[in-house]
Amino acid sequence: MPLLMAVCTVIGIFIGTFFAKHFSSNRLNIINSGSNRLNNLLQIIDDQYVDKVNLDSLVERTIPQILSDLDPHSVYISAKDVQTANDDLSGSFSGVGIEFVIREDTIHIQGVIKNGPAERAGLLAGDKIVSVDDSLFVGKQVTNEEAMHRLKGPKDTKVKIGVMRYGETGVKYFTVTRGEIPMHSVTATYMLDDETGYIHVKNFGDNTYAELLIALAQLSQEGFSNLIIDLRDNTGGYLQAAVRMANEFLPKNKLIVYTEGRKSPRENYRSDGRGSYQTIPLIVLINETSASASEIFAGAMQDNDRATIIGRRSFGKGLVQQPLEFTDGSMIRLTVARYYTPSGRCIQKPYVPGETGYEDDLITRYEHGEFFSQDSIKHTGPAYHTGIGRLVYGGGGITPDIFVPEDTLGITSYYRNASMSGLILQFAFKYTDENRKKLNNIGTMEELSKYLVGQNTVEQFAAYADKHGLQRRNLMIQKSHSLLERYINSRIIYNIMDEDAWIQYLNASDPVITKCLEVFKNKAAFPTKPADEPQKNKKAARSSKPGGLAGNETRLRTTSFITV
Repeated sequence: MPLLMAVCTVIGIFIGTFFAKHFSSNRLNIINSGSNRLNNLLQIIDDQYVDKVNLDSLVERTIPQILSDLDPHSVYISAKDVQTANDDLSGSFSGVGIEFVIREDTIHIQGVIKNGPAERAGLLAGDKIVSVDDSLFVGKQVTNEEAMHRLKGPKDTKVKIGVMRYGETGVKYFTVTRGEIPMHSVTATYMLDDETGYIHVKNFGDNTYAELLIALAQLSQEGFSNLIIDLRDNTGGYLQAAVRMANEFLPKNKLIVYTEGRKSPRENYRSDGRGSYQTIPLIVLINETSASASEIFAGAMQDNDRATIIGRRSFGKGLVQQPLEFTDGSMIRLTVARYYTPSGRCIQKPYVPGETGYEDDLITRYEHGEFFSQDSIKHTGPAYHTGIGRLVYGGGGITPDIFVPEDTLGITSYYRNASMSGLILQFAFKYTDENRKKLNNIGTMEELSKYLVGQNTVEQFAAYADKHGLQRRNLMIQKSHSLLERYINSRIIYNIMDEDAWIQYLNASDPVITKCLEVFKNKAAFPTKPADEPQKNKKAARSSKPGGLAGNETRLRTTSFITV
């Protein structure tokens, strides 16, 4: 009897499968009632659709849409893009050696890495890439991901790049042999004065902690007693890198951050007390594009009353992604938890699943005036308190203890056009190339800066730009003279020296750095007493009415271009 029942069961399964496979009404019934409707739908399409369907391609296009309906940071990465996606936070990668941004569906080269493959081939800052390997590469197909896919590649392989160069007709072609491109997290380390050390951290990657220790050791040899860690425009990276960095500055058993999700039990990250710089006066700099791991570090320092946070409100990214790989080599980064600062605040800015507009938040902040007045900040989360009772807020980034507004004084349409056209970058590279022998004999950044002021580079640029399509506007040039000089000279210094010297030059006239030195002078780097609300700065002495986000001057200091 048991054998007979088993045989009947098997026959029933085969009959059911036959009818389900050959009668669409039955199959649709399965879709409507089954628990795995998506898989069943794909089976029906494969079995019965009028034309042959590439299911892999269909799934490849469907998965990103599903993930985008969850939250802004859950993403799908195809197998061909996985390596590229991981390169930014690794120690190095193989590529062509350029920094770029995309404007009007075209790649604009912002910088050419010194002694890199692109520089050796003859590419210049300001060039616009229009083709890759004889294929047109402009328009809607131009994305950061696609550009990285086409320009990165195995070492010693070649790529043919076609560019349009401002002021020249026709496409110029260059064959670039890809090479190893180093990626550094700590991009500047130096002494601001006899007591104050400065470290600029670009992102949080594999080598960040090791590079930080090297930077701290260098400053120790120079006798620093105060420290500034600059996280402006640092878009984040690995949580563990931020935790290890925070551990260096906190006493034992201080909560750094904790994560928690529906299927992820709370996990606390605490300091172990082994940090060598637990008592040094510390300031952390942030702005509106400081995100993720940057906010973990800044939040830990603020909530533990360990440092003064100076700048503008950070981005507000408080979601934790876990990488999950598929058998074909592709992967998803799925949000599995939120991270919380020691006081318990989640700093993730609001989003509505499935709706767009999340990435426009920075533009909204700018238009609302938040970059110019702390009174314009709109907190969406509840109030929390630090260890000594200071008031802090969740729901939308880290609000600094001391607010320093965006500086737009001197912005004109001429300055914006000069910046956006790539002409400043081209002029700076041309000037550097023509004067390289003389410039190489100038020893320090300070000496080079003084020399360039004496060369009246603004006047030289205005003449160059006028010949290349940007009409001379003397009144506007006069109004924007200091901004033009700062931008032009900074790029020449970058070309002839390195990123460290470039950042030092920009910091020399940075109001945020000036505020830091005032705080150290007043011995106020350690928060010592509760405040009902963060410090207000009701009027910005150097700010004027917003003149357009694309032209604001402090964007000069960002190095967050895409590097390939």
